[in-house]
Amino acid sequence: MFIDRAEIYVKGGDGGAGCVAFRREKYVPRGGPDGGDGGRGGSVYLEADENLNTLMDLVGHHHWKAEPGRPGMGKNKTGRSGRDRIVRVPPGTLIYDKEADLLLKDLVEPGQRVCVARGGKGGRGNKAFATSTEQAPQEAEPGLPGQERVLRLELKLIADVGLVGMPNAGKSTLLSRVSAARPKIADYPFTTRHPVLGIAELRNHRRIVIADIPGLIEGAHEGSGLGDEFLRHIERTSVLIHLVDILPPAGDPFEHYEVIRGELSKYSPVLAAKPEIVAVNKMDLTDAGEALREFRERLGDERVFAISAVTGHGVPELLEHAYRVVQEYRESAPAAAEGEAGEP
Repeated sequence: MFIDRAEIYVKGGDGGAGCVAFRREKYVPRGGPDGGDGGRGGSVYLEADENLNTLMDLVGHHHWKAEPGRPGMGKNKTGRSGRDRIVRVPPGTLIYDKEADLLLKDLVEPGQRVCVARGGKGGRGNKAFATSTEQAPQEAEPGLPGQERVLRLELKLIADVGLVGMPNAGKSTLLSRVSAARPKIADYPFTTRHPVLGIAELRNHRRIVIADIPGLIEGAHEGSGLGDEFLRHIERTSVLIHLVDILPPAGDPFEHYEVIRGELSKYSPVLAAKPEIVAVNKMDLTDAGEALREFRERLGDERVFAISAVTGHGVPELLEHAYRVVQEYRESAPAAAEGEAGEP
């Protein structure tokens, strides 16, 4: 199951209480105070794990607490600190403080970690309160409570290329041909219900990560069809491949292209401004050649890739071009390639 939103409660461990104790040794009648400090409570960390690609593990597990610190002991012994709690999330997870509606961290790279709830400091034992005038203090501090907060987590998949297009344009078929991903493929609209990632291997040990999102229709920004909520998964991409069905069962391919461009612009001008590669699919069908010529004339751009996701015709050339555009985009806009959300 693909889950890309979650809310969790996190709490750092409370600090351990300080100890009230006095030395009791043979031949030392006035040993004095020797109560130790309490241990610090553990902290809660969120860490990006490259083996995860969904927030599903957090569903049904809303409370994450670190271990509290242990109380101090006699002989000036400090209590043991509480163990930290590590919550693993997929790379691309944005972490918000729900109450403040504040972005705390964008975990982009695998292994990145952020502390979201610090443990409380341990209380001081009575030895810390001894003075020249108060040589036998009977007081000690309780440990401080650990930090607590409610977090809102949102996942934005990290990919080089994002596939966009109308339902049944052939995006899932293309992804299944160029990668090991196996999205559901069928001849009805909205077969793809959630984003799917695939890795396309190119020659000379090169690769690009491709994200396929559910198809868009006119009015998606208003909730029509499956809406546009999945478009955020391609906000981090370097380039968009706009796949067009050259012989759709209904409608006109150029009008379908304009509809998708309009929905992208209404969702996010930044997303709409990303480099775009137009690929006309289903060129294995009869009369596809004439339809392609008309499409190119109306688009006013000869740089349209003619492919067949079923037969593989034109797909290697499309991937090579996409790889070059991704590299050019990263060189010209390195900050954008790392994710638009950036650091808090």
